[in-house]
Amino acid sequence: MGVKHGRDYGQILKELTEAVERIADSYLFFEMEEEEWALLQKEDKLEVMEALAEDLFFGLGTEPSIIVGSGVVIHDRENHRINILIGDTELAFVPLI
Repeated sequence: MGVKHGRDYGQILKELTEAVERIADSYLFFEMEEEEWALLQKEDKLEVMEALAEDLFFGLGTEPSIIVGSGVVIHDRENHRINILIGDTELAFVPLI
């Protein structure tokens, strides 16, 4: 089902993909090793990140937060956005409306 949104899904997915790409070890979500990730071509990495963003969008419909490597993706229902904690200090967000 995913999270409720008023913006174009394609744009939300694009922005969420860009945000999770900034989590250096996001590949851990798929239980990949760093060496496996390093061997992937750029196009393949983008495809994996798009799949991750899609999984997160739908997963946040039932889970309030999801750990992605050293980051955390959180559905902020009150402010209608998805917050992405990147490491310990950086925060990004994707508006849903």
